[in-house]
Amino acid sequence: MFSTFSTSRLAPVARRVVARDAPKYTCRTTNSLSFTRSYATGPSRAPSSYLRFSPWSNQFPGSLRTRILLQSGVYALLMVGLLEAFERIGPTKEEVHVQENETRYASPGELKAAIQELKVAFPSPQSVTTDLDALKTYGSSENSYHPASPHAVIVRPMSTEDVVKIINVARKYRVPITAYSGATSLEGHFSGYPTGSICLDMSDMDKILQINVEDSDLICQPGARWEDVNQTLKTKGIPLFFPLDPGPGATIGGMIGTGCSGTNAVRYGTARAEWFLNVTAVLPNGEVVKTRRRARKSAAGFDTTKLFIGAEGTLGIITEVTIRLAPLLPTKVAMAQFPDVEHAVSAVQEILNTPHGPHIQCIELLDDHMMDAINKGGLIDKPYPVKDTLFFKIQGDPGCVSSTSKTIQAIVKAHGSNNFKFASTDEEAEDLWQNRKYALMSTLATYPGSRCWTTDVCVPVSKLPQLVYETKKDLSETRLHSTIVGHVGDGNFHALILFQNDDELKEVEAAVHRLVHRAINLDGTCTGEHGVGVGKKQYLAEELGEGTVELMRTIKQAVDPLNILNPGKLYPDKSGKPKA
Repeated sequence: MFSTFSTSRLAPVARRVVARDAPKYTCRTTNSLSFTRSYATGPSRAPSSYLRFSPWSNQFPGSLRTRILLQSGVYALLMVGLLEAFERIGPTKEEVHVQENETRYASPGELKAAIQELKVAFPSPQSVTTDLDALKTYGSSENSYHPASPHAVIVRPMSTEDVVKIINVARKYRVPITAYSGATSLEGHFSGYPTGSICLDMSDMDKILQINVEDSDLICQPGARWEDVNQTLKTKGIPLFFPLDPGPGATIGGMIGTGCSGTNAVRYGTARAEWFLNVTAVLPNGEVVKTRRRARKSAAGFDTTKLFIGAEGTLGIITEVTIRLAPLLPTKVAMAQFPDVEHAVSAVQEILNTPHGPHIQCIELLDDHMMDAINKGGLIDKPYPVKDTLFFKIQGDPGCVSSTSKTIQAIVKAHGSNNFKFASTDEEAEDLWQNRKYALMSTLATYPGSRCWTTDVCVPVSKLPQLVYETKKDLSETRLHSTIVGHVGDGNFHALILFQNDDELKEVEAAVHRLVHRAINLDGTCTGEHGVGVGKKQYLAEELGEGTVELMRTIKQAVDPLNILNPGKLYPDKSGKPKA
């Protein structure tokens, strides 16, 4: 509000003001510049009495410093008022969240350009596919009933370098990209994105690259199946095996993505244990990282390998893995039958707490409905009694197996079992375990024409009897056909619920919802080994807390700011929808 002038250019009225105020403060009259107020020339006007209270008026009686301070205060109040006004008319916090959560993906034209660029980069007809039937098959699962969309294109890389090329094209055009391999997921992990997505089919990257027998580890590509890994070791006469054993057909990359486990978890743990020593991954920016060296343990920094375990392909694409192997020990299979599930599960807790607990490789529960399904499935030569049943796999030398078996037999008898027996031959034991692995197929074969919703939860082992009892009661009241199988040694069980029409599907969905909340209320988890995908993300905030979920989102945002890696999976939805 104040300008610099020489005294020679001051208007007459200004000179009069300076002369009037001269006794109050000293002004230099040299040729140097002085600070005063500029006035327009023209006819003089009679002074207004209110002007003497305005710090912008030459009639203000205070000093120059006072005028400046008062003017500054008025400006500060004006700025505060303007900011408050802008806040009122600006977006709310919820609207800001929507804006932050909105992601612009490729337009139809950009998607077409991306596909053309992929075809140029991978000229082989088998490498890039846009066949409509294939796109639909690769974007959905017959055993998943969550929302799904077909992909826009399928690309089949053969190396880490190929994956980098594909990632770079996806980032350039902002096309979502989803990894695909064994297609055994049940929670919609590999479904397509509505705006059009790239399906990265890793099934051709299935090579075992190196076996380090002396170090008990193995390097392979992510498309290798765990059964093929173990069969290769067996064929080569190497007395080692990879102990993680999820469903048939699961691949190493998918096992990492979902943080899987299987029947051996009671003895060997899950994917979140130390079975994956390192991974090589391509990040969304096209950079290739290897999380650590091959040493059995390391205290160098935090464990970035774990960052990718359970991330469901949302942080990077795994292209190479080093896995630990375990010694292959002799095993025996035993079976015990009970009057009800509660007695069976209670026996498990006591068995595991004995000194023989470490010799138990697996403890599997098959309820009476499941035993009936196995008998009717036509996969066994001799039917089993239709009762709630525990199958044990005991490992160790003959002395360990014998003493452990005696302990198990005494405990299950005390819990009401009147039928305990070993598989008579190794072939019978193998067939018995395979029947457990094919529980889904056996269940479907029992009721032709039915479809099956398979879900899993996990609770502390001490809470499992309550969970199983309440779930069996709930399912019986719905009058839906179902079977239960479980890795009861670690509190994990699966419900396989059948339905034949959309009305029954709604009942199944409601029953699954109740089961998940029941497990979380018992201090458990919405998924023990299937992963989150689309189907379980709605439960994450309840289970983990908003703070933990927000931390997950923060990591995702830092690694994948464009949100191109498997969007719509794992992280709970916020308000707002992605832009096309």
